[in-house]
Amino acid sequence: MRQLVRVGLLSLVMGLVVSAPASSHHSHAMFDYGQKISITGNVTEFTFRNPHGFLFVDVEDADGEVVNYWIELGPIPAMIQRGILYKTFVPGDLITVSMYPLKDGRPGGNHSSIVGADGRTYAGRPPAD
Repeated sequence: MRQLVRVGLLSLVMGLVVSAPASSHHSHAMFDYGQKISITGNVTEFTFRNPHGFLFVDVEDADGEVVNYWIELGPIPAMIQRGILYKTFVPGDLITVSMYPLKDGRPGGNHSSIVGADGRTYAGRPPAD
């Protein structure tokens, strides 16, 4: 019986060790850290959750068309450290986002800094090496 319990515990521990990498963070290889772009527009949605927060911003392009950008933020602890709380950005806020764009050209990126509707600047993390 003891042997069975040991095997069961060992199996449980090994299962947890092996499954930990499966829940790890995704790569940031999809962002072009060689360039930065800046957009100004109105917040349509702000999600304050782990593993990442997201901002969705409507931006008017050169042709007058509205394009919805998605901006990846950090996890909740990192956002709180930078002063970003669950009600910092609300739909309708006019904000400016400096970001590292997606390599594939879609409208989105990883934020470098955000100037909120109140004029406060919220810095992001430095680019990954």
